[in-house]
Amino acid sequence: MSHDIPSASATLGMPQVQTDIEQPSNMDFDMEKLGRERPKIFSSLFSEICFCFSIVMSQILAEFYITGSNVLTPILVEELHIPTASTIWPTTALSLVICATLLIFGRLTDMYGGYFVYNAGAIWLCISSIIAGFSQTWLMLIFFRACQGLALGALLPSGMMILGSTYRPGPRKNLVFALYGACAALGFFVGFFVSGLAGQYLSWRWYFFIGAILSAIMGVSAIFSVPRDYAEKRQLGIRMDWAGLVLSIVGATFLVFSIADCSYAPNGWRTPYIPVFLCLGVISLAAFAYVEGWVVRNPLLPGNVFHTKYMKPLLIALIFLYGSLGIFLLYGVLYMSEFMGASPLQIVAWTVPMAVGGLILSVTGGFILHKVSGTILIIISCLGYVGSGLLFAVIPIGGNYWAYVFPAMICGTIAIDISFNIANIFITTMIPKSKQGIAGALPYCTMHMGIAIMLGFADIVETQTKHLGERESYKAVFWFQSGLAIVGLIIAVFFVRIKNAQSELTADEKQQRDTRDESETPPRKEVV
Repeated sequence: MSHDIPSASATLGMPQVQTDIEQPSNMDFDMEKLGRERPKIFSSLFSEICFCFSIVMSQILAEFYITGSNVLTPILVEELHIPTASTIWPTTALSLVICATLLIFGRLTDMYGGYFVYNAGAIWLCISSIIAGFSQTWLMLIFFRACQGLALGALLPSGMMILGSTYRPGPRKNLVFALYGACAALGFFVGFFVSGLAGQYLSWRWYFFIGAILSAIMGVSAIFSVPRDYAEKRQLGIRMDWAGLVLSIVGATFLVFSIADCSYAPNGWRTPYIPVFLCLGVISLAAFAYVEGWVVRNPLLPGNVFHTKYMKPLLIALIFLYGSLGIFLLYGVLYMSEFMGASPLQIVAWTVPMAVGGLILSVTGGFILHKVSGTILIIISCLGYVGSGLLFAVIPIGGNYWAYVFPAMICGTIAIDISFNIANIFITTMIPKSKQGIAGALPYCTMHMGIAIMLGFADIVETQTKHLGERESYKAVFWFQSGLAIVGLIIAVFFVRIKNAQSELTADEKQQRDTRDESETPPRKEVV
């Protein structure tokens, strides 16, 4: 590594940048070099590869556990005698706990560092996976699925925080985040493959045992390769926001539960506990917003996070887009299984284009994100979300795989890989290092809240249209998915503007520059 490259602080300290005609170009050149260099915390390329492997494994395992278990649902219902009203909970319990705890673990990451939270999450994921594999009753399985949600709630924001803090804006960060995003598609495929293999040839328990082995590999690698940042984080003096912790957990849990369970409650929405939990959830989230904005001094979710230009419309659009993704992944599998006669392993084969396409798109995106406008890319992503839903909505009886399912998988991977990478790079770049834990939690909180809520509404659409026939009720769900994606597209087109992810100053360096410029600006003379 060259030693004549100026540090970021030295670059910021250059006097009178505006008075030197050549200075801006030199500064841009330095930023470009800094954005391509290997971070100094890595002694070699091998140590960087081990570090990246440790972090991207959390993304693989998240999708492995969130979507892979859908293939096993019919087997779990039969072997563990899961009641009809509780068939959604082996999957929903995991997502519900992730939704409710992401912000808390994001704050714990800012308090104690990514190394501590990430490794604790890896160890707990391994333990809870082993116990889930030995479940003897459906209640035991659901409980330890919720425990897995705690582990993933710790891994996802801390992993994102570690990446966002380690890499500065530039092509190298784009490539690493692109690989990180590619592992979502890879984890989706691995989850389907292992669950299909276990369901057809082994036992459903091996799905959890194999996941535990992968979790152990990730944990061992992370212990030795992730930088230790405990002392650095403790010096910041960040404390837990207990009021925000309680209100966020209660609000998210009650809201998601009431929407997800209303279709299975004895009398639907008329079941007394459904509107009660819905009201408690809405009131708790409203109180959370008030407390965070006007009461506590160190809020769990600082309001200035949303002051970044285009942040709010982007997050709103992502809620609709990620919600449509959750519907596509679940109901697409159910449709292929029930109406196209696909076996578990055949479903795995049919989803290969999504995994391979995700790898190709993400790696390619890592080399072009700094050259192409983020606005254009996010619009292309939205069109992918729309296409994935429309193709399943119009597929006829006996529809050909190559004409409908294959292009739907291509649209799906275009949708998730591009939007995920753009959102992660934008959010982690715009938020200072002291709040990178929240920056890591925010994209995942948006994703899982969108999936949990929109899947609940999709379930309502399905149950309310069952009089048309099961196939037509599925079609109604896919039309609902397409509508969600169109809403996200409209928001992105009219309200979101994201520039290309080029080499630039970090959020902390920009703040230092602005503070320095203000201190150096001479006071204006009053004109009498």
